[in-house]
Amino acid sequence: MRKIIVFSMITLDGVIQAPGGPQEDTSGGFKLGGWTSSYGDEVFGKIMAEELKPAEYLLGRKTFDIFESYWPKHADFWPGINDGAKYVLSQTRDKSDWKNTNFLKSPADIEKLKNSDGGDIHVWGSSKLVQVLLKHDLVDELRLKIYPVLLGEGKKLFESGVIPAAFTLTDSQVTPKGVIITNYKRAGEVVTGDVGA
Repeated sequence: MRKIIVFSMITLDGVIQAPGGPQEDTSGGFKLGGWTSSYGDEVFGKIMAEELKPAEYLLGRKTFDIFESYWPKHADFWPGINDGAKYVLSQTRDKSDWKNTNFLKSPADIEKLKNSDGGDIHVWGSSKLVQVLLKHDLVDELRLKIYPVLLGEGKKLFESGVIPAAFTLTDSQVTPKGVIITNYKRAGEVVTGDVGA
């Protein structure tokens, strides 16, 4: 079985919209795009270089639209993004000129992909898709980069409909500029009890 790994840049208040630039995603009137730009440093660069190694990708349709128009011309920054298989959950699209793109229609299609042979599948951005994956318990790992900012608006990573699920911290570090890098692995059910009992 393949692992589905969610990679996300997230603010302290859970926003993931348009981390890369002001025009990346202005939907909903969002005006704070590019909120990660002042937090780059050598430590962060090394982590990103590792995470951008060639893989297969699962994307929501809106994120795919952004990627499709940008990455074919900027693949020097993200080696393998053009060659890697791209799976897109969409009810409105079924073809693309971007090579190695495949369209999926339902969570059942994603589950079938997860149970097929191959390497790990990376999810970038795609807030609505991530919520679908969490609702259907299809996320094996969360790799979060938590930025020391509050935005107060924008698309959130976690919304209603997420099922209760426990995760185990497998790695963490803090960059010199205060970005907390965390890797969590799915770890069964949520354990409850009385604190101090």
